[in-house]
Amino acid sequence: MVEVERVITLAHPLPDVVGFLADFSNTTLWDPGTVSCERIGGGAPAVGSEWHNVSQFRGRRTELRYRLVRLEAGHLTFEGRNKTATSTDDMRFEEDGGRTRLTYRARIEFHGLARLAAPLLKREFERLGDEVSEQLPKAVDHALGVPPTAGGRSR
Repeated sequence: MVEVERVITLAHPLPDVVGFLADFSNTTLWDPGTVSCERIGGGAPAVGSEWHNVSQFRGRRTELRYRLVRLEAGHLTFEGRNKTATSTDDMRFEEDGGRTRLTYRARIEFHGLARLAAPLLKREFERLGDEVSEQLPKAVDHALGVPPTAGGRSR
C-alpha cells in the first residue's frame, strides 16, 4: 500500500470547495495523472455516484471506476477499483477564516503481484502529491473565481 497526504489551504469558503471537489469529473483540472474522468449517470453528486477515470502513471494508462462513498459537509471519500488496485481519495475540510483547509490523503492498495511494486512506487506518488498541491488551488481559483485576497496555497 502507498499513502500520500498533503494539507492545502484554499482561499474559498468551505461549501464552495466541497461542491467543486464532490464532482470527481473535476479531477482532470487538478490531478496531473488524470487523462479523463466522466460521470456515469446524471444528477448532482451523491453517495453512490460513479465515474470512469483514465489515468496515466509512469507512461501507462489505467482505468478505474470511482464511487463516491462519503459526502458530508466536511468530508468526501472516493474509491476507485480495477483488477490491479483500489485507490481511495479522502478529503477532509476545515473552515479557516473564510478559507478552507483541505487535508487530502490518497491511498493505493495494489492487488496480486502488483503488491510487490508498492514500495518502489512511493517516491513517484510523493511527486504526484506535490503536483496536486500546486495544481489544485489553481483549479479551484479558476472554477470559483480568484478571490480578492491571495490565491490558495499549500502548506
